[in-house]
Amino acid sequence: MLSYSFHNKKGSALYEQLYSFIRNDIISGILPPKTRLPSKRSFAANLGISTITVENAYAQLLSEGYIFSIPKKGYYVSDIILADNSKEAVMKRAGGPEGAAGLSRTGPGYPGADAGSAPEGGSVFADFTSNQTRPENFPFSVWARIVRKVLTFHDKDLMTRSPGGGIYGLRRAIAGHLRQFRGINVAPEQIIVGAGTEYLYGLLIQLLGFDKSYAIENPGYEKIAMIYDSYQVKKHYIDMDHHGIRIDQLRDSGADVLHISPSHHFPTGIITPVSRRYKLLKWAGESDSRYIIEDDYDSEFRLLGKPIPAMQSIDHQQKVIYINTFSKTLSSTMRISYMVLPMELLKRFQAEMGFYSCTVPNFEQYSLMLFIDEGHFEKHINRTRKYYHKQRDHLLSAIKKSPLASEVTITEEDAGLHFLMKLNTDIPDDMVIRKAESLGIRLNCLSNYYVNAPEDAGHIFIINYSFIEPERIEEAVDRIYRCLT
Repeated sequence: MLSYSFHNKKGSALYEQLYSFIRNDIISGILPPKTRLPSKRSFAANLGISTITVENAYAQLLSEGYIFSIPKKGYYVSDIILADNSKEAVMKRAGGPEGAAGLSRTGPGYPGADAGSAPEGGSVFADFTSNQTRPENFPFSVWARIVRKVLTFHDKDLMTRSPGGGIYGLRRAIAGHLRQFRGINVAPEQIIVGAGTEYLYGLLIQLLGFDKSYAIENPGYEKIAMIYDSYQVKKHYIDMDHHGIRIDQLRDSGADVLHISPSHHFPTGIITPVSRRYKLLKWAGESDSRYIIEDDYDSEFRLLGKPIPAMQSIDHQQKVIYINTFSKTLSSTMRISYMVLPMELLKRFQAEMGFYSCTVPNFEQYSLMLFIDEGHFEKHINRTRKYYHKQRDHLLSAIKKSPLASEVTITEEDAGLHFLMKLNTDIPDDMVIRKAESLGIRLNCLSNYYVNAPEDAGHIFIINYSFIEPERIEEAVDRIYRCLT
């Protein structure tokens, strides 16, 4: 029976400590592949903790792919192949044995979707494609106080030219946030701030080279492909299976750079398990010219368990370029994003592109810096996560209570701010969308995000619930049902 000694760490839940112990034993090889883990009840009794603590730890390990389950038999250790078989390097990154743990798309899962306008010939009653932030969810009163502080105490700073990567205070604040909440340990200098992820993608293309070829997910967010096309670089669409991007197709493509969202893929909601992540890191480490762009666009809003660790946090080869945005956590109109460059790329960026001016105004940078430093950002995330959890439960409950319940199958409801809804119908997707629009409901389907959509992608709709007015949910569900009749 496994035995661990728990630490009295402030802010560290028992299940998180147990998760870290087991994860590190798996990484180090103490628990080899296919090892059967103790039953939840017996494990809890042996450790002197509750069964729910063991259950939560197992659930987190399962969601990240460290273990797998066999019905009526139990939990087993997954077969994880490290990128370069250097377990010591991985353990160091993990914190040691006792470390804590033809396309037609609107892109609702990402910032920048134009979802606010009404459909032609009618008005929008409920928009399930929008990623906009509802006004009542933005901390206006806190932001107003911070604005006054910036004007009072940073008046001279506002008139000083910002470094190309952004003001140091904001980069330091972001580095602290990443260290505390994403397990990413980087220097502030490695962080480059820019006005939106699209701008940062363009910088990366210039930095990595126009001669490189880029692999993107299929299905995936259309704007990424459009950006690569606008820079006239070669791109490859790589199909996905239930564990993320397919390694065989990636290798066959000959791509140099892989662009993925492993913690919550849009639009499928897939979480790439740790075994696939190590295989992707192994692929990247096989050539000096290969890199992985990790788009972590809504990692803060995982509604079940703790957030999935970033791929960058297990990258000890300096092959992952991490990108995130505040457009999802604060407001879809706040165009502040950032990327974390590996040290070698940072040196190249400073030498070749250091002349670039930061595209985010000083005023916004200093305001965001104080918002993070004073703890408001953490409180805001916790508050909005609870709101979205309640919003999702409200919507799922409304579906369950309606006639629509017998006509749909819901999947990926825990991964982020959207889920998938498969309709039991023979009506073509485009006809469902048009019928819904005539009823004031805006929908989008999974098949629209593919290049040559497979047959099994039909009748699956992406339900983004962040912008729906709560009092309209029941009526919106009823109108979706009317689309099938």
